[in-house]
Parts: sequence; C-alpha cells; structure tokens
Amino acid sequence: MAQARKDNNGVNTLIGTLDTDGLTPTLVKASPTTHRLNIDDASTGSDNGQVLSRRDENSVTTIMAVSSVDGVTPVVIYVNNSGELLIDSN
Repeated sequence: MAQARKDNNGVNTLIGTLDTDGLTPTLVKASPTTHRLNIDDASTGSDNGQVLSRRDENSVTTIMAVSSVDGVTPVVIYVNNSGELLIDSN
C-alpha cells in the first residue's frame, strides 16, 4: 500500500485508488519538469463496485469526484500501477 507523501508544509500529495482492485491507495504521479499529471488516456477503466474513499496507513484519503451525470453521486478516481490517472479525453 502506498502512502501519500508530504511537502515541506506537511501537505499531502494526491493518492488515488488502484484500478485493478478498487481498494489499494496508489500514488498519483506527475512530471517534475513539466508539472503535469501522468495520465493513461482513453483507458477503459472498470467499476469495482466501491463507492468509498480508501485511506493509506496514515489515514490520508484517496481522491474522489462527483458524477458527471447527476453532479451528486461520489465516484472513485482510479490510478494504474504506474501512477497514471485514468482519463478519457474523447
């Protein structure tokens, strides 16, 4: 299980939920040069049936969003094993 890192002010970095199991907190990675998130574009994703934000060993919660359909329902944000945020830009 990955743990969120902290900056010099003690602020946590982003962690998402591993796409393969829908349970494991996983570090979200970015380029230290361009400061852009690493992404997996046009990924199919999956629904692992989880609607709960997970916590790492330090109780930091994984990121979530709201549904683009109703603007209310919580949606778990998945990250792959490489730390890439799953998106679909199409």
